[in-house]
Amino acid sequence: MKRKAYEKALRKLQAKLCLMQEWVKHKGHRVIIVFEGRDTAGKGGTIRALTERVSPRVFRIAALPAPSDREKTEMYMQRYIRRFPAAGEIVVFDRSWYNRAGIEHVMGFCSTEQYEGFLKLCPDVEKMIVGNGIQLIKLWLEVGQAEQERRMTARIDDPLRQWKLSPMDVESWPRWYDYSRARDRMLEATDTKHAPWYILRSDDKRTARLNCLTHILKQIPYKEVRRDKVKLPKRSTKHRYDDQASLKGRRFIAEKY
Repeated sequence: MKRKAYEKALRKLQAKLCLMQEWVKHKGHRVIIVFEGRDTAGKGGTIRALTERVSPRVFRIAALPAPSDREKTEMYMQRYIRRFPAAGEIVVFDRSWYNRAGIEHVMGFCSTEQYEGFLKLCPDVEKMIVGNGIQLIKLWLEVGQAEQERRMTARIDDPLRQWKLSPMDVESWPRWYDYSRARDRMLEATDTKHAPWYILRSDDKRTARLNCLTHILKQIPYKEVRRDKVKLPKRSTKHRYDDQASLKGRRFIAEKY
């Protein structure tokens, strides 16, 4: 997709997201959006397209690091539940509790008992989340093997993207089919009527982002909230003084551009 057409379509969708967030605030709605997928599937770029024009007070991103020693002793879902939305909030999970069904299982960071227990209990936990009035949207970004290799290789030499390439990514790289089997098992166990999975083809980043935003807007049945037109009041000239002259002698950043 050509950049100009993409940016035009993206702007329209982002304007709708701004309307949607006003409805979420107005209604006190609570939403969780879970982004999962293979390495380089485009989760970060899609989340950025989703959140870059909206309020961070409504849209909160939860991208949790590896659990601390204390968190390892907690109930598995505990650290995720702490990030759940209050009224009028949308929490976007950049990876989520499904780490246990993916990387933790494939890389041996959890026991077979913990893995099987998660797959068994997860649908019930999500049923409780939805039953509590939280809307749960689960998205799986699926990138092809050839495109993943192209993106991963590009990260090696690009100084702007090298930070995305972690030692764990390198360790996970040879395990394509292990991750495929883990994905299939996860979908089989947790793709439920009350919390369904939606799969997004993401080989083309631009169309994937547009398709994803379109889908999210359809999932949240918002209506435009009427707002009074803002009229700026007249500035007071009382106690007027030269407020720029008073900055003389202060440290200014050099204007190199």
